[in-house]
Amino acid sequence: MSSTQTITRRTAIRTLAGGAAALSCASTWAPSAARAADAVASQLKGNIKHSVSKWCYGKIPLDEFCGAVKAMGIASIELLGPRDWPTVQKHGLTCAMCNGPDSIGYGWNRVEHHDKLVAAFERAIPEVARFGFPNIITFSGNRRGMDDATGIKHCVQGLKRIVGVAEKHKVTIAMELLNSKVDHADYMADHTAWGVEVCKQVGSDRFKLLYDIYHMQIMEGDLIRTIQQSHPCIAHYHTGGNPGRNEIDATQEIFYPAVMRAILKTGFHGYVGQEFVPKRDPLTSLREAVRICDV
Repeated sequence: MSSTQTITRRTAIRTLAGGAAALSCASTWAPSAARAADAVASQLKGNIKHSVSKWCYGKIPLDEFCGAVKAMGIASIELLGPRDWPTVQKHGLTCAMCNGPDSIGYGWNRVEHHDKLVAAFERAIPEVARFGFPNIITFSGNRRGMDDATGIKHCVQGLKRIVGVAEKHKVTIAMELLNSKVDHADYMADHTAWGVEVCKQVGSDRFKLLYDIYHMQIMEGDLIRTIQQSHPCIAHYHTGGNPGRNEIDATQEIFYPAVMRAILKTGFHGYVGQEFVPKRDPLTSLREAVRICDV
């Protein structure tokens, strides 16, 4: 897939951050969006705790976005850092998955990163807890020639140094599973079985996985069976249409109602975060995604 067809979390953040012109059109979404959102919220079944990743809606100011998503029945805006948490909380929302101090390519699989990461997470976890938020994201890092077994060993070694802090503050550290085929070349935690083994060896309920359905469809497929088998290690889910992380409707290959029903059957009580890139009016797309996933 070419660079013009694919948009990733990192490229979207760079592209949308400069969208000052969007501020002038943002207010035109509000009245009609609010009315439509109220209709959606009143019809939600209440089985799924809905969240949404802000980076996909970078042109909408956070304060305005909070009002719009709350009216839809969405309870969380995620992948935000500390400067945005008060705004979310002001609107009665949570941040179901907080940004952490590491990055996709710079994670726990390098022993030389551990001291810096431990110190950073020891500062970040209590702050997440102070706001009452449940999860903080983390990453394996890139392979750079490292084999799977060594990566697991190094990640476990580092993560065991911070799970005590997470347990104390009742915050779950969630390592995201990402595809290394299309979006994040060389990323190590690119298969569920690898992440599950890290979870087992860390041995704490405060370390689990962020299962990104879009990414794992690319790497593995067999989504429902994998969720059924691995759900004790999963703290959070992300959506996204494949190919291209587009709308999660009938234009792509994942049938989300079936996946959501499978998640519910595992007894999951966490959040499902919408993380697709809208191709239409963004709030219209988000309302439809919530409806699709609200099983």
